[in-house]
Amino acid sequence: MNGRYQRQQLLPEIGEAGQQKLREASVLIVGAGGLGSPLALYLAGAGVGRIGIVDDDTVSVTNLQRQVLYTESQVGGSKALHARERLLGLNSDICVEAYPLRLTETNAAELIARYDIVADGCDNFATRYLVNDVCMQLGKPYVYGAITELDGQVSVFNYPPGAGATYRDLYPSEEAMRQLPPPPKGVVGVTPGIVGCVEANEVLKLICGYGELLARRLWTIDLRTLESHIFSIG
Repeated sequence: MNGRYQRQQLLPEIGEAGQQKLREASVLIVGAGGLGSPLALYLAGAGVGRIGIVDDDTVSVTNLQRQVLYTESQVGGSKALHARERLLGLNSDICVEAYPLRLTETNAAELIARYDIVADGCDNFATRYLVNDVCMQLGKPYVYGAITELDGQVSVFNYPPGAGATYRDLYPSEEAMRQLPPPPKGVVGVTPGIVGCVEANEVLKLICGYGELLARRLWTIDLRTLESHIFSIG
């Protein structure tokens, strides 16, 4: 039993066989901000063998309240590159690939094809529709998460591949979503922390094959009251 992963390998849901699955798995995280930070940290800590980070943004001092991958000394630097540095500092046994660029219709299929699972750390509808559609085309599971202020939601789309619910089942009209006013910028730092951790949990369940996934279901939480609900999709 690997000493680094001993505590999780003691769980019957993981064990040595599950740890080997984690070691062989690959996950692409689209966005290395508030959601991407806990996603990346906990997947790296768990021993996911190959993690990709896509983000074309730079670190701002206003990010530090919630984007716990970064430090004050990294303000102005590439999020993707600093995220890679931090994850390898946490776990040098894994491979971390940084893509300091924006995911677009031109490069999305090529990048997503390299990974088993795509996890959502982005903050806009256009990217989510793009990720959803490419995952459908390539048969990749898409672990979705979104936040605003003190609210969050998580689901697992396109699982099983070709038969699961998709982002378009949740939000059918892309045009209507694009016309919505921008969401409020206010957010408590723990909101993406909690939601990103739930996303990471779904990724681990997907890889190791335990538990009941949020496939065809949407989990929501209101952090003002801690009310949490699960709704059926499709």
